[in-house]
Amino acid sequence: MSDREFRGGPAQYVTGQLERALETALRTGDSATRARAQRKAQRWREVLGGMAIGHITVGSRTPVADLPAWVTLEVVHGGFATGRAQSEIPSSATEAELIARLPEEVPGDTDRERLNLWYLGDVGRADLLASIANGRYRIEVPEDAALAVVALLVQRGFPEQALDLIADLRPFLARLRFTPAAFAAPRPAGTAVRVTSVGAATAALRAVSTPEQLTRMRATVDVWTPLYDRLVELWCATVDGDLPRPDDAGALRGGWPGRIRPPGWADERARWLGDFAAARDAHEFRGRHAHRKSNFARLHDALLGCDPADPGPSARQIGWVRRALADTIARHGEPGGAARESARLAQTRSLSAPLFADLAAVLATRLDLFPADGGLPSPDPVTAPVTTAEAATIGPAVPPGTVIPNHLQHKALRALEAPVGELVRRGVVGSDELLADVLPQLTSRVLFADITDPEVAELTAQLYTAFRNRRSLLLTELQGQVRFEELPWVAALNPLRPHRDDTSAPAAAARELLRQSTLLTIEHFPHTVLPNPLVSEFHALAQQAGLDPPLVEELAADIFTGAFTEKWRAAADIASRTLEGTLYQAYYDLPAAPIRNAPGTAVIRWNRAIASEFTALCEQRATEAGTEGNYVAHNGAVLEQSQILTTHNLAALVDALDLGDRLRDIAPDAARRAFDRILRRLRQPAHGHAARIQVKNAAYAWRQAIFLLSYCDPATQRAELRRISERAGASRLEPAVAGLAHILGGGRFTPDGRVPGGDGRRLLGWSDGPHWYLVRSAATGSGRSPHRMS
Repeated sequence: MSDREFRGGPAQYVTGQLERALETALRTGDSATRARAQRKAQRWREVLGGMAIGHITVGSRTPVADLPAWVTLEVVHGGFATGRAQSEIPSSATEAELIARLPEEVPGDTDRERLNLWYLGDVGRADLLASIANGRYRIEVPEDAALAVVALLVQRGFPEQALDLIADLRPFLARLRFTPAAFAAPRPAGTAVRVTSVGAATAALRAVSTPEQLTRMRATVDVWTPLYDRLVELWCATVDGDLPRPDDAGALRGGWPGRIRPPGWADERARWLGDFAAARDAHEFRGRHAHRKSNFARLHDALLGCDPADPGPSARQIGWVRRALADTIARHGEPGGAARESARLAQTRSLSAPLFADLAAVLATRLDLFPADGGLPSPDPVTAPVTTAEAATIGPAVPPGTVIPNHLQHKALRALEAPVGELVRRGVVGSDELLADVLPQLTSRVLFADITDPEVAELTAQLYTAFRNRRSLLLTELQGQVRFEELPWVAALNPLRPHRDDTSAPAAAARELLRQSTLLTIEHFPHTVLPNPLVSEFHALAQQAGLDPPLVEELAADIFTGAFTEKWRAAADIASRTLEGTLYQAYYDLPAAPIRNAPGTAVIRWNRAIASEFTALCEQRATEAGTEGNYVAHNGAVLEQSQILTTHNLAALVDALDLGDRLRDIAPDAARRAFDRILRRLRQPAHGHAARIQVKNAAYAWRQAIFLLSYCDPATQRAELRRISERAGASRLEPAVAGLAHILGGGRFTPDGRVPGGDGRRLLGWSDGPHWYLVRSAATGSGRSPHRMS
């Protein structure tokens, strides 16, 4: 769901994002966070600058003035183009070496142009064809495949198509990279996928650092505290009589320091001063010991005055030494005594746990044994405890047998090559957004499995995977994102893509992958609506499987044009049909009859057929959210009703894939996890806009849970209601729970979403005015702001 607010237009939104990034860069104390914020701020400056001079047009399929729609753009949060192409990058080290070896007769005004033109020549084409044949290449950005397609077209006897493609590419040869990167390791095969490469996982592990505060604490315990104890012991040796201590009234009792100097004291003093100087060279002297009025500083300064060539410490300094000795003896005991040794042992133990940075280095060293551009074939190198040999390279802080913490294992396991279900169960794929990132690796194999030429099939599969990694643009007027088939080199591949006559096997494989992915999403991420990239992937699989479920995208409230196309109406009809008589139908008051446009009222806008009756129904139902007039909140309420009426793809997928029986098996646990997630999130403190987004997300998750609960038997529904009733008090959800209880008891909400004569409410995410949950939170002292849900 969108959390953008274009009050004042896109320019104001972009300015706000720039200010937020700059504020983060100024306030953070972490250098890595500061660097990320500075990079983000620079990208937002580019967006704002491009908009100011007319180089960038927000809302267009071709937002950058001099680049066609097929160019993969750099896109920042919210769908804004920065004005740069992702393939407009400096030469890599490998490319630079090749450029240096190019014959002088290779033309071109830039290094990139000379390199692209060289790959269009005989020798360069042969190099590309060799990479294609051995599979040691990667398409990271769709443009990387363009000249490889040219090479294949020429080799396979399609010169005219090759020339047509070159004509499309020629204006951009000087700017964009059109060749794949060479890689040593092949892609994952079969059903295996991975989130990232070994090299990227290793880099993330080596970026793990020890917090500066912990480093200082360790230095204090390991270096400065032992030196301090030796310093105290030196001065105690000079006391004539009993060691000084405070009495019950706070007055000092005992002898005075500096009165005697036992044999060898001068040598011990010199040794201590040398050790202290060496420690200051090796470690930054910070913390409480370094303060100029600390006991350490007073004892040290007085010790410097004990040089035989000097007159000795002043009487004032000796008084401070006596007070310092009394303080430390009272607090920690005498030097060498049991009390002091016990206190120091406790300090050491409190900081003796292995450092995450050390354990991350162990994992990084293990990963160095695998190709950097490949993946991990097994989790064993990650999950194994620290060995004796590894512990010896770190020190006593990491004994053999130390278990690697889960969060570090997770960083390394991102490179694990395994079936997507295993990665989900391990938590490596921990969201449906990340599932959408890795699923194209499988979809590409299924979609192009019927291509008979293995080299063309692999190239097309890699190209598709790279294309799916394109970030979506912010679009208006019902425009669609660029389609895979619109890339000139994809269209040029058609002569090279002979298909098998029997397509039943690829269709069955697509259906099974869609079925597994849908169930994975519902079972493991029941609290979130399907993100748009996952919807796109599901749509591609459905087409390959010969299915046609009306899958709908999530639209942004700030740019909603006030109209829905026919597929929204079709999805709503499926939801009304399949959910008739269920909890979901009763809770959200789904219409029973199919939604149809009245005769003679067909509307065409932007060359698209509009579902005018469905749009009007959403508008009418959105009045429950209030009518105060904020257009973003009003749009959000309309869009929420469209998601309610369509179940945002759940009903369409369950119906098309015949998942009803399987869903009844997993629904009880999935619904419970969804409700638990809602309750946990609402207990987290949030204020202002963040609180409003928190409530909106909770309401969307509540809708998912109600859908799942509709596939549970009445006893399970009542048991789940009792469970969340017991836990809802801390989250201030009692009205929503009371509303659910009313519906389960056979009741109905009033048109404004209330329980007749009671406090129960229907939980919705958007409110054009103060949301009842936030008003209730403010009244009970949670501090959440009860402003409109915009």
